[in-house]
Amino acid sequence: MKTILLTGVRGFIGSYFQLKYSQHYNIRTFSFLQENFDALHVKGVDVVVHLSALVHQMGGASKEAYEKINVTQTLDLAKKAKASGVKHFVFMSSVKVYGEESDVCYTESTPCYPQDEYGKSKLKAEQELQKIEDDNFIVSIIRTPIVYGYGVKANIKNLINLVRKVPVLPFGGIENRRSMIYIGNLCFFMDAVIERQKDGIFLVSDDKPFSTIKLIELIAENLGKKVYLVRVPFFESLLKVLKPSFHKRLYGSLEVDNKDAMKKLFGKAEASLPFGAEEGIDFMINGEKSLKDLMI
Repeated sequence: MKTILLTGVRGFIGSYFQLKYSQHYNIRTFSFLQENFDALHVKGVDVVVHLSALVHQMGGASKEAYEKINVTQTLDLAKKAKASGVKHFVFMSSVKVYGEESDVCYTESTPCYPQDEYGKSKLKAEQELQKIEDDNFIVSIIRTPIVYGYGVKANIKNLINLVRKVPVLPFGGIENRRSMIYIGNLCFFMDAVIERQKDGIFLVSDDKPFSTIKLIELIAENLGKKVYLVRVPFFESLLKVLKPSFHKRLYGSLEVDNKDAMKKLFGKAEASLPFGAEEGIDFMINGEKSLKDLMI
């Protein structure tokens, strides 16, 4: 059984991974917020899975804060791991390294032009990690779009609450494509990266994207709600002026191609992740039965 040092265990992804894979790995945890980094010992650890990060802040965060948490802490941990004989470092990155919403489908080879400090810090951390990689210390970088699942927060949670409370929404006619990844699929992919000791950059997502309309319809279906999507003249133009970030997420496209990642990890581009997108939306609303059983 491999020993993993997991950071960010209190976060959305880390808590799921610990719960789901605690019988598969000997999982040790570390918190930059609550523990002393100088006292951290990683002798005997096979893999470091670094999920801890300062994520995109709606209220804003300084460049220095993103640099400290997403770059400096990442490099300090990686260097300590390497010096202690750890062979594998898994880093959770983001599709934000490419930039913002786009009509271009992102792949691993798409040039990176991050637009905000969060994306810039993630890209810099990737680049610095690659500089210290060698035959005895491999680095796996996992880039994700929006991760969703039971207990999700931020924009997806707000959308769920909106669908739950408002039966008529002015979002009719939106024709976009947004890739997301169900947390169970992401953790399955992480597990495969660890087990197969695969290095490199992986761009992962569910096997198919959603439109905003399809996402709302599936959320409503799993909530047992009726929702009516109507076109409202000038609504999109008004939203673009008053709430540009909200407009971007509702109307913009952000699609990724996971075929290269699947082929590199599983040997064939047509390989599939265990959960379909519709199943993932069901679990996001109602919970995953296998996890409920573990919680008992």
